[in-house]
Amino acid sequence: MGRLDRRNAVEKRLTPYRVLTLSAMMALLLFAVGCLSLVIGTADISLKSLGALFSGSLTPEDPTRLILFRIRLPRIILAGFVGFALSLGGVVFQALLRNPLADPYILGVSSGSAFGAVMAIVLGLGFGVGVPVMSFAGALLTVWLLMQLGTRRMGMESNTILLMGVIINAFFTAIIMFFISTAADERLHSMLFWLYGDLSQGRYAHLSLIGPVLLAALAILYRFSGHLNLITAGEEVAAQLGVEVKQTKKICFLVVSLMIGVVVAFSGLIGFIGLMVPHLARMIFGSDHRLLIPMSSIGGAAFLIAADTLARTVISPSELPVGVITAFMGAPFFVFLLRRKGSRWSQS
Repeated sequence: MGRLDRRNAVEKRLTPYRVLTLSAMMALLLFAVGCLSLVIGTADISLKSLGALFSGSLTPEDPTRLILFRIRLPRIILAGFVGFALSLGGVVFQALLRNPLADPYILGVSSGSAFGAVMAIVLGLGFGVGVPVMSFAGALLTVWLLMQLGTRRMGMESNTILLMGVIINAFFTAIIMFFISTAADERLHSMLFWLYGDLSQGRYAHLSLIGPVLLAALAILYRFSGHLNLITAGEEVAAQLGVEVKQTKKICFLVVSLMIGVVVAFSGLIGFIGLMVPHLARMIFGSDHRLLIPMSSIGGAAFLIAADTLARTVISPSELPVGVITAFMGAPFFVFLLRRKGSRWSQS
């Protein structure tokens, strides 16, 4: 019980004031990254023009206003929402499976969601309702397969579920590639959008749907932050302390699936965010999920905004899919985690 006592001592020192203070500091960092991303691009935008935008002195017909409000700002907000969701999903999956290598992409939830979106495109369903609904259905299908195939005979053993997630990810990716190979020209670009990860299609109408979903998911998952702390310490310990482990896992998996399904419907496949950012946050801020959840979520938003800024400027005037940038950074980081065998995770 020595290890649990140390964990309880750390949790007692974590006050709501400290959580709010650090979250506010991270939010300021996010705001700074967003403002910097607004002025970086093919068209030069000065900080003076940005200030004029915030003060409202730019006319509606000003080209600078059109570039910032209609092109860059919705894309930046979408990048923030997607990074927020993927990092939050990674935190929850890593806690539930007690494995720092778990994230929505590796577990196949993202690819299952993209599979649903691609099926909606093949069936000719609209982007307003059909694609998000099918994307969510694909995420739910992935979670159901994980639970059925990965736990029927071996329980909720994390390595089994992780391996099943890798297999499901490969399976859905193969199906997506099949549809791309046989698609008509007019649908090929839309399908490639889901495969590579692209944030250029961000619209305010999409953001009005994603925003409330993320707020609701954050509120629900944060209520389980104390349960996640105990599950990370051990499922038997959590059960002894009154946590309904199976119910907690079911609710959290479903909430994360809804969240991932919605964001992937508008962003495509973007890997490794849910792997890198939560682990870095854990190394910096510790493993208490009352702090780890907001730090990882806001940090993920800032990280993806920065990555997307790099993707649209590194070979300007052309663009790279943001999934290429995250994969360049995420693949070596994944190897690093494997070599470290969990790093601080095993020490917390």
